[in-house]
Amino acid sequence: MNLSRSIAFALSLCMSVAVGAAEPTKPATAPAAVQAPAKSPAQSPFLAYEQSLLAFTHADVVDGTGAPIRRDQTLLIENGKIRALGASGRIAIPKDATVIDARGKTLLPGLVMMHEHMFYPTGHGNYSEMVYSFPALYLAGGVTTLRTAGAMLPYADLNMRAQIQAGAIAGPDMDVTAPLLNGPGLAVLAVKVVNGADDAERAVSYWADESVDSYKAYMHIRRDELQRIIEVAHRRSRKVTAHLCSVTFAEASAMGIDNLEHGFAFASDFVTDKQADTCPASITRSLADLDVDAPRMHELIDLLVARKVAITSTLPVFETLIARRPKVPEAALSMLLPEVREQYEAGWASMQTKPADWEWARLFPKLGRWEKRFVDAGGLLLAGTDPTGYGGVIPGYASKRQIQLMVEAGFSFEEAVRVASLNGARYLGRDASIGSLEVGKRADVVMIDGDPTRDASAIERMPLVFKEGKGYKTDAIFEAMKGKVGLH
Repeated sequence: MNLSRSIAFALSLCMSVAVGAAEPTKPATAPAAVQAPAKSPAQSPFLAYEQSLLAFTHADVVDGTGAPIRRDQTLLIENGKIRALGASGRIAIPKDATVIDARGKTLLPGLVMMHEHMFYPTGHGNYSEMVYSFPALYLAGGVTTLRTAGAMLPYADLNMRAQIQAGAIAGPDMDVTAPLLNGPGLAVLAVKVVNGADDAERAVSYWADESVDSYKAYMHIRRDELQRIIEVAHRRSRKVTAHLCSVTFAEASAMGIDNLEHGFAFASDFVTDKQADTCPASITRSLADLDVDAPRMHELIDLLVARKVAITSTLPVFETLIARRPKVPEAALSMLLPEVREQYEAGWASMQTKPADWEWARLFPKLGRWEKRFVDAGGLLLAGTDPTGYGGVIPGYASKRQIQLMVEAGFSFEEAVRVASLNGARYLGRDASIGSLEVGKRADVVMIDGDPTRDASAIERMPLVFKEGKGYKTDAIFEAMKGKVGLH
């Protein structure tokens, strides 16, 4: 398969889509109460803190609610939950607590990312399951909960979910989405082709019985099939998202769909000669030609907000389609298997030859602005990264880039963090326990070296990630995963 064909094939899926840890200061004699349990062999190389009682002192805090950053705060964790949070000097620190001096650091909630995968493009239309590298890399990027948004090896995802819950694997909590449900037209061998509404119902029922958490319909799904998927999934108390093409956003919202993927990048509502149940080739052009302030887009946004349809932003995968945008950092590229890195390098070089007026170059700046307008209108925006395309979206790094790109699009840093944390938790129905730094919630905490509200690039310096009160050294994870992405 030649390079241009390889890139086009890979993009069909996306178009379908090192700072050290802060040193702890401890009491002179640590009592038995703070001694950690035995470490899991799978997690022990990465763990920095397992103590049951931790205190971060003199930290700045972005709590995930969208509120402005709070300066000089103390955060107290006990038995995996947030026990106290407030101004330093007003929070009593128990004498047996392990104290982490967080001066110059910013604390964020663990991210809840909603368009992730446990597979990665490895060439020739193949998407390989990253059972070893991805769970830890997602965690190292600050992700403590994720939705897989479509599976290639669903049993691997289901078993991985169970292993993480059991503590045998270091990784985020997983909301496992069933295999993609697509109509005819996409030549990816691992994707289910639905043959009518009854077949769609059988697939939904089967995977509900296998304990998946959610469903995702795909580009060529037809209206009767999508309607049945939504109806059956809702009867089984599951939600449905979709990367659409054959069905418009307005049509799907009328059916009661819960979520739509990739922002507005695949809304076929603006294709003038759109045929029912057919995926038009001119979606990107129709959106690239659409004025950013077009009344028709305002109307679609208002319709989706009124019908309570969530939208998932996946800006990192679209950035890879634009010439003269930043290349993936060397630290991220070092995670790739050499052959997979060569694939990315060739794809990136090819993208640099695209003209400045290419459709994606004209569309990309609009995507973030439409997403901001959706939020301002009262819509529930979620965040994801989508590690597909030709390989430029790498867990451990892409989650940070998503937040930076949202800031570039006009969100404040605090707003972007809310989208990538509390909004996802709210969609999953877990906002009472995760998604923000609030007393009583699970202690999912990300430490940043610096102040990302003044410079969003500070988010790239993330030495520690805590999940349920356990602190992981991100540099240890990255070192262990070098050259593994694309392999396993």
